[in-house]
Amino acid sequence: MTGNCHAKQPVGFRLSSLLRRRPPTPSGGPIGIGRGRVLALLALALTIGAYGSARAGNPQGQLTWGVHIALAPTWFDPAETPGIITPYMVLYALHDALAKPMSGQPLAPSLAESWSASEDALTYEFVLRTGVKFHNGDEVTAEDVKFSFERYRGASQKPLHERVAAVETSDPRHVRFKLKEPWPDFLTFYVGATGAGWIVPKKYVEKVGDDGFKKAPVGAGPYQFVSFTPGQELVLEAFDQYWRKPPNVKRLVFKVIPDETTRLAALKRGEVDIVYSIRGELAEELQRTKGLTLKPAVIQATFWLYFADQWDPKSPWHDERVRRAASLAIDHDTINRALTLGYSRITGSIIPDTFDYYWKPPAPTYDPAKARQLLAEAGYPNGFDAGEYFCDTSYANLAEATLNNLEEVGIRAKLRPLERAAFFTGYAEKRFKNLIQGASGAFGNAATRLEAFVAKGGAYAYGSYPDIDALFQQQAAELDHARREATLHKIQQVVHDRTIYAHLWQLAFLNGAGPRVGESGLGLIPNYAYSAPYEDLTLAHQ
Repeated sequence: MTGNCHAKQPVGFRLSSLLRRRPPTPSGGPIGIGRGRVLALLALALTIGAYGSARAGNPQGQLTWGVHIALAPTWFDPAETPGIITPYMVLYALHDALAKPMSGQPLAPSLAESWSASEDALTYEFVLRTGVKFHNGDEVTAEDVKFSFERYRGASQKPLHERVAAVETSDPRHVRFKLKEPWPDFLTFYVGATGAGWIVPKKYVEKVGDDGFKKAPVGAGPYQFVSFTPGQELVLEAFDQYWRKPPNVKRLVFKVIPDETTRLAALKRGEVDIVYSIRGELAEELQRTKGLTLKPAVIQATFWLYFADQWDPKSPWHDERVRRAASLAIDHDTINRALTLGYSRITGSIIPDTFDYYWKPPAPTYDPAKARQLLAEAGYPNGFDAGEYFCDTSYANLAEATLNNLEEVGIRAKLRPLERAAFFTGYAEKRFKNLIQGASGAFGNAATRLEAFVAKGGAYAYGSYPDIDALFQQQAAELDHARREATLHKIQQVVHDRTIYAHLWQLAFLNGAGPRVGESGLGLIPNYAYSAPYEDLTLAHQ
C-alpha cells in the first residue's frame, strides 16, 4: 500500500507511538485500535484522495493574518524547533515533513509515501515520494533526510541522537534509521514532537550556511519565502509545484500586531483577514460584529506555573506546602471566564487530555483559606516576596490574573513579560529563577511532554527527582502498551502529588475570521492552534 505505515510489529508493540490519542469510547476509555485497523484507516484516507487530488487552476488573491507574537527567524529553520507549537505556524507553509499531523490523520504520510518497522523494532525505513522538489528546484532525497536529522539541535535532540545508532541511505528514495535499542516512541519524537523530520535541502544549506538559511529559507512546503521585515511582517507566495496540490491562495502575509485591541480593529477594518488570540471582552465584541466569525478551539497547549527554585533548600518553593498553597490560590474558573469566555479546560495536568497516556488528575481546587493555612504552617504567616514571575508577553494577562490571586494569599511577585522567542530561549537556557509561566502546544504524547519538562536533562527541566527519572527510563524501553501506560500514569500522579507544577489551563485559543475568508484552516487539524494546511485555504469567492 502506498502512503501508509505497513510496519511488521513485534509481539506487544503497539501503534500508539504512531498515533495520538483517539476519541474516547462512550464509556470514557480509549479505543483500542489494532495494527490492521490502523492500516485500513490510513489506506482508506489515501484511497479517497486525501493526498493525491491535484487541482487545476492557478493560485489567486491574498490572505492576511494579524499575528499575536513577534515572528522570529529561528522559526524558519526546522533544525531549531523548540518544544512549543509557534514555529509550526511557519513550518506548515515553508517546509514539509516525512509525516505530520493533517486533517483527519494524526500522523499522515507526506514527503514519505510509506514507512515500516522491523520485527525487533530496531530499524525504521522510509520510502520517499518521487519527483518532490524544494523551492529552488532541487529534488528531495534521502541525503536531505539524513542531513536534516543530523543537524537537528532543537527540543528533544538529545534522546533522538543518543538512541539512533545510524542513518543509512541506500538510494535517493530510501532512508533507514537504526536504533541502539527498541524505542516505542521513535516516530512520536522524530516526526511528531520535534522538527527533526521536517526536511531542508542539504546542498542549499551547506552553500549559504545556517544564518543565510534563516535570511532566505528554502523548503519543500506549499509556500515559498518572499520577504521578512522583523517586527512587521512575513510574506510568502504559493509554490505551484507542491506535491500534494497547488495552493488556492497566491500570497500569504503575516502581520505582527501584538496588541489585541489593535488586532481586532484591523480585522474590523478589513486590513487583515484572520486574527489570532482575541480574548475576554474583545472576543465578545468580535462575536457581535456583523461579518466576523469567532473561531474558538481547545488545543493541545497546557499552561502552568513552574517553581524553578524548588530544588534549592533555601527557597520557599522547596517546601511542598508552599507550592500547594500557590496552586490553591489560583481561581481557575474566574480567570477562564474572564479571558477565554469559559472555553478553556481546567484539567489539572501539564499533559493535554487528548494525548496518548494522559492520566486524569483530581480537578484543581480554589481554596485561598487553605492556602494561607499552608503558608503559615510552612513558616510564612504573612506571606513572602517571591521575586520575579517570568512569562511570554502575549499571555501577560493570564500572568496578571494569577499574580493577583497569589498576592491575595500573601505571595508577592513582580511580573517580567518577554517576547516569545526571548522567553523560551531564556527558559531553555535555565536563566530564570523564582516563578515561570510555562506552556507548550507541541505535538506528541505524555512521554514527549514529560521528557521536555519533567525528566532529568529535559529542555525546560530545571531539576528532577530520582524516582521520577527511574520511572521515565523504565517506560522509555517498555514495548507493552498496558505496562507502559501504567508507568506513565504513575509519573504523572507523582508530578501532581508533589505540585512540581501548578496547573493554569488547557488553552482555548480564540481566533477570528473576516468576510473575505472561505476556508480559514482553523480547526482542520484537531487540537492545532493555527491555520493549516495552508494549501487548503480559500478566499470566499473561490
